[in-house]
This record gives sequence, C-alpha cells and structure tokens, in this order.
Amino acid sequence: MNPCSNGFPVPDVRSRLQSAIQAGEFLVTAEVTPPKGGAAAAMIQQALHLKGRVHALNITDGSRAVLRMSSLVSAVLLQQQGLEPVCQVACRDRNRIALQADLMGANALGIRNILALTGDPIKAGDHPQAKAVFDLESVRLLQLIAKLNNGFDANEKQLPDGATQLFPGAAVDPQLASWSGLQRRFERKIAAGAEFFQSQLIVDFDRLEKFMTEIAAQYQKPVLAGIFLLKSAKNARFINRYVPGVNIPDRIIQRLEAATDPLQEGIAIAAEQVVQARALCQGVHMMAVKREDLIPQILDQAGVAPLASAPLPVT
Repeated sequence: MNPCSNGFPVPDVRSRLQSAIQAGEFLVTAEVTPPKGGAAAAMIQQALHLKGRVHALNITDGSRAVLRMSSLVSAVLLQQQGLEPVCQVACRDRNRIALQADLMGANALGIRNILALTGDPIKAGDHPQAKAVFDLESVRLLQLIAKLNNGFDANEKQLPDGATQLFPGAAVDPQLASWSGLQRRFERKIAAGAEFFQSQLIVDFDRLEKFMTEIAAQYQKPVLAGIFLLKSAKNARFINRYVPGVNIPDRIIQRLEAATDPLQEGIAIAAEQVVQARALCQGVHMMAVKREDLIPQILDQAGVAPLASAPLPVT
C-alpha cells in the first residue's frame, strides 16, 4: 500500500498493459465497439477471440458520434471475462464533473487503462441535433487524470476517499498534414501525463518512421501503430471517402480489387503492415470492425506469438 498525497492509503496496482510496457514487450491492443442496444453478448463473443492474443482491448466511447453502450460499462463486462480493457473517455458528451465521476468510478471498478480523447464532432454521427459539451479536450483531460492520480479534483481540492491509480494514454496521428502541429500536440500530451499512444489508421509507413525518429524517440513512450483490416476494395474506398485524414493508396485498393478472395487479401495486407510497424515502433493497435475474430490470423501471419499466460491484476 502506498499513501497518496493526502495520506489516504491506496493499493499499488499496475494494469497488465502497464506491466508489459515497463517490461519492454511488443504491445498488441485491439479495438472493440460496444453494442448499439442493451445486450452485450455479440461484443463479448467477438472479444473472447482475442483472449491471450492482445495485452488490452480498447472500448470505444461514442466513436464517430454514433450512439452505443457506455464505454465504461462495456469495459467492466469484458473485464469480467478475463480481458483487460482500455476505457476510452471522450470529452464531447460530458462536462468536467461527469468526467471526474466516471474516472473515479472506473478506478473503483479496477479499470486502470484510460485513453483520453477529445471526441468526434456531433455532426458526424447519428444524433446531429444533440448538444455537444467539449468542456475539456484531450490534453486538459490528461491533466485532470494527473490531478486525480495525485489525490486532487479539478478544483485542487483533496479527494477525501483516496487518489485514483489510472494509467492514461492518448491518440496520435503521425500522418497529420501539419508537422509542427503534430509535434506540438504530441509534446503537450506528453507533458500532460500520457504514458502510451495509439495511432490512427496508418497507411504511410515512411511518415510513421519519420515521426518515430524525429519526434517520438526522445520521449521513450510507446507508440502503437493503428492497423486496419480492409475487407474489400469497396471498404477501402468508403474509408477514403468518410474517414478524415486517411488516404489508402491506389495500389492497396487495386490488390483488393484483383484478389479472388478480397478478405484474405486484406488479412495478408494487414499482416504485412504489422511487420512494417514492428520494425518502427513498440506495438500495434488492431482494428477489424465486426471481424475481431480474424485478428489472431493476422497476428499469426505477421509472426506475432500469443501472449504468455498471466492473470489479471488483483484490485
């Protein structure tokens, strides 16, 4: 037990992801989308395919401003299955009171890994008439988490029932058009307390290498490259049309279009990208929307072995 800054004893607990980072392991995380409704069986079934293959599962929080089950509740449901979650927390829908409440609740439930996000704009989603909040954005959310971990709330008042022990991460897009903007934003997140970074979908590995060598290397915080399973040429064109900042090259679209089995070709492309990423950064963040069951096959083709068996930390 270690005392926090206000003298309240809290257990010294590290997440499996945090332990893997400290051990210098090649990190693998994967994205899981909460259900659009009140039943979580399908989400759990897909996630269970990844048991023993990933260090943690990211649970999205209203991604693309589309209504889905709570990220925090979904994270708890997966944790009950022996899977370690990374609970995404977006600022779009909650003010600082609600954000702090959810973060303290996550800590009490043993959810340690938090990915701090600003959140996608309301107009991108299925409730364009909803009111956006954006009381904070991702950097200030990271600063807020640091305060909670030091035993204080946003108003610098001590938490009478103990500090949180959250392990915060952040998003990064090495393909951002503005190099100075990318560097400035990354450095601000480092200063605010980000311990790991997960990138957007990577298609330009030369740009990723430049980012890793010229910006990220000096900070020694793990960066996980976003790898997306493209299921067809149509899927790739859809992403180019609707996902900002992503431009899947024509040569990849042509490979998918020429393939007799586009899905298997997509698996092969993703595996090749995992190999490329492994030579450049400390991990990969896998995205295979509604086909999470195929991620082990991608990892196998890329030569990424299953994880050594380890129990979830006791909280």
